[in-house]
Amino acid sequence: MPTYVVRARDTKGNPRRQKITADSPAEARSTLREQGLFVQELTEDRGLFDKLSSFDLKDIQGAMTSVTVKDKAIFSRQFAVLINAGVALVRGLGVLSDQCANPKLKKALQEISSDVQQGTNLSDSMRKHPKCFDGLYTSMVQAGEVGGVLDEVMNRLAKLLEDTARLQNQIKSAMTYPMAVGFIAVSVFVGMTVFLLPIFANIFEELDAELPPFTAFMMLISQVLRTPIYSVTIIVLIIVLAFAYKQYYKTAVGRETMDRFFLKMPLFGDLIQKTATARFCRTFGALSRSGVPILTALEIVRDTAGNQVIANAVDEARREVQTGGMISLALQREQVFPVMAIQMISIGEETGEIDTMLMKVADFYEDEVEQAVKGLTSIMEPIMIVVIGGMVGSILVAMYLPMFKVMDAIK
Repeated sequence: MPTYVVRARDTKGNPRRQKITADSPAEARSTLREQGLFVQELTEDRGLFDKLSSFDLKDIQGAMTSVTVKDKAIFSRQFAVLINAGVALVRGLGVLSDQCANPKLKKALQEISSDVQQGTNLSDSMRKHPKCFDGLYTSMVQAGEVGGVLDEVMNRLAKLLEDTARLQNQIKSAMTYPMAVGFIAVSVFVGMTVFLLPIFANIFEELDAELPPFTAFMMLISQVLRTPIYSVTIIVLIIVLAFAYKQYYKTAVGRETMDRFFLKMPLFGDLIQKTATARFCRTFGALSRSGVPILTALEIVRDTAGNQVIANAVDEARREVQTGGMISLALQREQVFPVMAIQMISIGEETGEIDTMLMKVADFYEDEVEQAVKGLTSIMEPIMIVVIGGMVGSILVAMYLPMFKVMDAIK
């Protein structure tokens, strides 16, 4: 009887990791569901000998490759077309796996095709590959299988993934400029400090000129950067701080604290909130429209929120629904989502068209994110110019301040 490694969440939303023995993945999921656990990832625990005997270079290539949102969107769109055209699932999966350029997704599709050919449901087969198809994807596929509208659901998935990819690209475009300019600024500052300032330091030393405090401070920075032991110490300190931050962020308290700080950041906090609102509404609306039960949909949205504060608010809404309450009231108490979004969700609940209203809210806030990205980019440009000017200017001021004293001494 095989053993499976499980990554799940309990009814309170706390992460759990354990092993379970069962005849099949479906039986393992059923047992865990009876224990009140929501399964996020379930993989077979193979022995060391099995892993070594099945070692292959293609496995390394697949492990180093990630399945992007764009890859899944293209697969979903093509798969929907094949299903709509009457092509059998096994043949459709075979065709798409043959032309798939991503090695990890290609291998997953081949294994899924083999499982479906042996009688396994498509959604259960996809759940064996959580790195390719997450809980959101498999739940919508399952709803499509049960309702007999798999092609419709795949089209919705493709649209959802395409919107998600577009949103991610907008955010990346907003972050690329300041990161690139910041890297160039730091490189120029370090280069001038390490290579240019020492030349002037030797000149000032030969002239026996008294250095102003600011110049002396810059010379000290240059000396530190040029000393190997200090440079290595600084690099090690940066690595240690980055590692400590990652470890702190992995804790429940640390993740919530940092995510709450990100939401309140100037300039970026508003963008993060609008992005999270658009993602929540788009994902929840797509799940509801595909026939996924509302409690299951809220669990999936909670796990794909990307921000712990948002996830806690969604989890509170799920508890509210369990007791017969309304989602909008729970979200309003948490004060995480914008007021307009909550009001529109409340109207959707009252009219019984919450999925339609969620999609409208998602469209609105995706447009807001696009405008916020443009505004942020226009604000960051002059800020980065000032930062670069300040860094380079500080070097020039440090070099020229002593020259005035030297000239006075010569006179």
